[in-house]
Amino acid sequence: MASESRAASTAPETKSIGSDDYSLSRVPRDKRFGFWSMLLQWLAQSGSISQFTLGATIGVGMTFGDAFLAFTLGAVILEIVIFAIGLAGMREGLATPMLTRWVGFGRNGSALVSFVIAVSLVGWFGVQNTIFGNSVSALVGGPSWMWCVAAGVAITALVIFGFRWMALFAKIVTPLFFGMVAWSVITTLNDHSLGDLISSPPPGEAIPLAVAATAIAGGYMTGAIVSPEMTRYNRKGSHVFVQSASSMILSEYIVGMVGVLLGHLVKSSEVSHIVLSTSGAFGVIVVLMSTAKINDWNLYGSSLGVVNFFQVVFGRRLHRGVVTVALGVAGTLLSAVGIMTHFTEFLSLLGVMIPPIGGIIVAEYWVVKRMRRPLDETREAETLPATSPTWVPMSLAIWLVAFCVGKFYDGGIPALNSLATAFLLYCALGLLGWIRPYGTSTLDDDAHTPATAAHVTTPAGAA
Repeated sequence: MASESRAASTAPETKSIGSDDYSLSRVPRDKRFGFWSMLLQWLAQSGSISQFTLGATIGVGMTFGDAFLAFTLGAVILEIVIFAIGLAGMREGLATPMLTRWVGFGRNGSALVSFVIAVSLVGWFGVQNTIFGNSVSALVGGPSWMWCVAAGVAITALVIFGFRWMALFAKIVTPLFFGMVAWSVITTLNDHSLGDLISSPPPGEAIPLAVAATAIAGGYMTGAIVSPEMTRYNRKGSHVFVQSASSMILSEYIVGMVGVLLGHLVKSSEVSHIVLSTSGAFGVIVVLMSTAKINDWNLYGSSLGVVNFFQVVFGRRLHRGVVTVALGVAGTLLSAVGIMTHFTEFLSLLGVMIPPIGGIIVAEYWVVKRMRRPLDETREAETLPATSPTWVPMSLAIWLVAFCVGKFYDGGIPALNSLATAFLLYCALGLLGWIRPYGTSTLDDDAHTPATAAHVTTPAGAA
């Protein structure tokens, strides 16, 4: 660590746009956020028109009671995963790509994790941008590519400046979105009997409970695995639980179940027009802002993965702000020309690869504990361990097996199947002593790379 500090002190500081946001270091305790700021960040993730659409889709094929059970199952699964992984991120102040260096995968293995996460998240950023552009174009006119560019530029500009600005934006958007939605929904349901809607039979083809739970839990599982990107800014473990649970309650039980009622009302999953048509231009603006607030996490998480990947593979210390610009421009342009929608099958495949990462993190950090000791020893000093394992071959084998289970086994919930398989295999093999790291990498290996000063001194806008 000493040589790293000397290199940092002598290396010229490179000026770059935006904030690096502790992309390759722990978030210091004094730079973390209070309860209410973090709560609004969590609640902002629930403010999505797509969640109403998901609720309506389930409502078309299920009774209100069965839909409630499906959302309960999905919410419980997600909350367990978010809390187990998010708490590790909060304790260590590290995002998922960096956490995996000492928790299950080793330095080189973390590059593979970073690559999968980065490609998946920036891909979904582009896909959601395309969906938004098409939706707004159908509602208010204008070419969809124009709206794709508008949304992409807005989100990229926000994410460049990091977590602090994203938190500030959440304080503005979250109350506006839910206030507008509440007014629209109450206005729509005011002339209908709530009891009749709750007791009405599903208007469409029946959806099995397992299928509905898969859509609910599987759809946000990637977000659960990368929750340390947010929780590393939390101050207390109790905050992680309360905030994530509040987000689940709002997202699943309020937004989702209202979507079920709307699905029963219009007998269709196409309910977004209810919110937008009753709120006019103001509604479109708020939905644009809420879309940016949710999709910003895709771009943010992808940028952190790319920074870790490049440092490990190419020995280059990139600034997160610059990476954000490159990813944002690429994702925006691809969404504007309509290419991203052709990659949804590939992105869904990557989505099955990500849950096992969470299973391995939880197993190593909370059960096996064979590699996390260096994190324990450096946590109070808020520094990184001087060394990390280079490879953990057995973890990669477990990852492959768990992916195959999630991909090819037809029963249950695929995302949960792959996560549980990875967790159980890692626990069993780890406790038997069969999971062993090979090689040792030092942080000094990275001390010569450009932008090392940014590793030690974070721009003022970071946090």
